[in-house]
Amino acid sequence: MTKNAPFRPELQKKIDTLKARRKPITLGSIPFESNLILAPMSSICNAPYRLLMEDLGAGGTVSELISCHGINYKNVRTTEMLKIDPREKNIGIQLFGEGAEAMANAAKVAEEFGPKFIDINMGCPVKKVVGTGAGSSLLKDPTQLPVFFSTIKKAIKLPLSIKIRIGWDHDSINAMEVIHIAKEEGIEFVAVHGRTRAQQYTGQANWNLLESLGEKAPLDIIGNGDLHTSALVKAKMNSTNCQALMLGRGPIRNPFLFLEPFIQEDDNIFFTPEDHFEVVQKLIEYARIYAHNDHILLISIRKHLIWMAAGFNNAGVFRDLIFKTPDLDETIKISEDFFMSLQDQKKRLGDHESFMTSGHG
Repeated sequence: MTKNAPFRPELQKKIDTLKARRKPITLGSIPFESNLILAPMSSICNAPYRLLMEDLGAGGTVSELISCHGINYKNVRTTEMLKIDPREKNIGIQLFGEGAEAMANAAKVAEEFGPKFIDINMGCPVKKVVGTGAGSSLLKDPTQLPVFFSTIKKAIKLPLSIKIRIGWDHDSINAMEVIHIAKEEGIEFVAVHGRTRAQQYTGQANWNLLESLGEKAPLDIIGNGDLHTSALVKAKMNSTNCQALMLGRGPIRNPFLFLEPFIQEDDNIFFTPEDHFEVVQKLIEYARIYAHNDHILLISIRKHLIWMAAGFNNAGVFRDLIFKTPDLDETIKISEDFFMSLQDQKKRLGDHESFMTSGHG
C-alpha cells in the first residue's frame, strides 16, 4: 500500500466510488468536502485517527478537546495534541477553558499549527471540565458570552466556531439564545449536540429542536447526536434542516460510516471484515508516526480494535484475547486471524443498536 493510495485496489475503488457522490459544502466561510463531519472526541480524535477518517470519507474533522491552560503552560503532552498531519485537509482544533484571555492566548498558539478553523468546546459534560467553568458550564450564563467570544475572535485570523449542547438542563434550554450571541460576535457556524448537560449521554438527542435550529437559526448548524448507523445517517441526510451532520461514536465502531450513506440500492457495494482489518493496518501505519514506542502504540490501537470488532461474531472472545496479549505484532496477527475468519459475514450483528452510551460524540 502506498502513501497516496492507502488501500488495496478493491477497497480503494469502493471508497472512491462513494466519495465521488459527496457534495462539498461551505459552513460560514469554511469549505468542507461533504456534510458529514467527524465529531471531536477526547483521547480519540488525534492526527492518525482524523487522517484515517478523511481517507474514509469524512468531510472534515475536529481535534479532541485541548486545554487552553495546558497550551499556555507549554505542557509537552498538550502541545503534541496540537500537531496536524500535513496530509489533513479539513481540520479544526478544539480548545476548552473558562477564561477569555487564556482562551485567546491559546487560540493564537493553536493557529500556528495550521488548522482550517478554531473551535470552542461549550458542550463537554464531564465533571472535571464543567467544574472549572469550561465546557457546557459556559451555557449557564449567556450574558458572559459576548466578551468571551469577542476576546478570542480578536486574537486570531482564522475563522472561529463553537460546539454546544441544547442547554444546561431541561429548565434552561437556551441554544438559540447562544447562537444569536455567537452570530453577533462573528462565529462562523455552530455544532449542536441534541442533549442537555444534565442528560450527559443518556436518553435521546432532541432532534425536533435540532431541526428547528437548522431551519431558524442565523448561523449554519451542524446537528449531532445518536447517528450511530448508516441507515440513521442516510435517513437524516435526506430529511434534515441542519446544514451538516456530525458523527461521533458511530465511526468508532463502523469506520465506513461516512461512506455507507452514499451506497445506492443497485450498487452491490458492502464493506467486508477484510476491509475492516485493512483499516486497522492503515491506522497502525499512521499512528506509528506519532507514537513514542510500540507499547504506547499498542495501548492506542487496542481500544480501536475492540470497538471495531463490536457486533461481529465472537467479538467477546477476541476482546479477551487482545487484552491478554502484550506484544504489538502478536496483537496484529490475532486481529488478522479474527477479521479474516469472518469473511462470510457481510454485516455485523446488532448494527441497529446504539454504541458507547457512556460517552463520546
